[in-house]
Amino acid sequence: MAEPARDALSDRVLTIPNVLSMLRLAGVPVFLYLLLVPRADAWAIGILMFGGFTDWLDGKIARWLDQSSRLGALLDPAADRLYTLATIVAFVIRDIVPWWVAAALVLRDVVVAGCIAVLRRRGFGPPEVTYIGKAATFNLMYAFPLLLLAEGESTLATVVRPISYALAIWGGALFLWSGLLYLVQTRAALRLTAST
Repeated sequence: MAEPARDALSDRVLTIPNVLSMLRLAGVPVFLYLLLVPRADAWAIGILMFGGFTDWLDGKIARWLDQSSRLGALLDPAADRLYTLATIVAFVIRDIVPWWVAAALVLRDVVVAGCIAVLRRRGFGPPEVTYIGKAATFNLMYAFPLLLLAEGESTLATVVRPISYALAIWGGALFLWSGLLYLVQTRAALRLTAST
C-alpha cells in the first residue's frame, strides 16, 4: 500500500524530468487560453500533444538517467490532473462533452484526493498507481486532441470522430474504475490498521 520506493527518491530539484514536468505545467494556462479565447484548436492540440509526449518522456528519462526525485513524484501526477481537469472544463464550456460526464470525472478525482488524505493521516503513502489508472490517462490523453479534431465537418473530423468517442468512453470508464480501486485499497489499509 505505502510506497517504500518513495523514501529512496532523491531531493534533487533541477533534473531533466522535473524541467519537462514544469514545462508541462506551464502549458496548462496556455492550452486553456488557446482553447477558450481565440479558439485556436490546432495550437491547443499541439500543446496537448506536447504535454502527452513530455509525460511519457520524463518518466523514461527519470529511469534512464536515474533522476527520479520527490519533486518529480509530485509534479508528474499534478500535471496529469491539471491537464485532465483543464481539458474537461474547457470541453464543457465549448459543449464538446456533456456536463454530467465532466462531473463524474471530477468527482472521481475528489474521491481519490479524499482517500489520499485519509491514508496520510493514518501514516500510509498514497495508494499505488495501477495499470488501469495509467491506461485511463493514456486513453484520455489521446481522446482529448481527437475530440477537438472531430469538431469540424471535414473528412478528417468524420474519420476521427468514432475513434475519439471510443477512446473517450474507454478512458472515462477506466478512469472511474481506477477511482473505485483507490477506494478498495484505502478500505483495505484502514482495515489493516484497525486490526493491529
